[in-house]
Amino acid sequence: MKRPADLGALLELRQRQRDDALKALAQARRERQLAEQQLQQLDTYAREAEARWTERARAGVSPTLLATHRHFMARLEHATQLQQQTLAQQAQRIARCEAQLLEAERALATLRRLQERRQQQWQQHLARQEQKANDEMALQQHRRVHHPTT
Repeated sequence: MKRPADLGALLELRQRQRDDALKALAQARRERQLAEQQLQQLDTYAREAEARWTERARAGVSPTLLATHRHFMARLEHATQLQQQTLAQQAQRIARCEAQLLEAERALATLRRLQERRQQQWQQHLARQEQKANDEMALQQHRRVHHPTT
């Protein structure tokens, strides 16, 4: 049996792939967090704008001002919907990143198990060779002691 091939380079490649998948997942989660913050800001701003409008409307407003407010609130609602779509896309991206990370970790673990199994087989092979050599020496020593040739 020959010494098993070193899987170090392949292991390094799999580790880099796993590390890249981890980085991509972390980036996607940061981007989702930013998108959530932006959505909260939009919601807060819409509530504040509506509260200001309510106070202002009590004093009476012109139809033009009412139309302007409704248009503004519609645009704000549209921005909120777009941000919700962005969050949904971020959730999908995170799911893809998590799947890629899981696959990278699985591939790395499989390769590590293969390397361990090959190393164990090699060690067993070396142990058998050593045992065989020891048995041969013991047999030769036994022959010299019990069957000396003259």
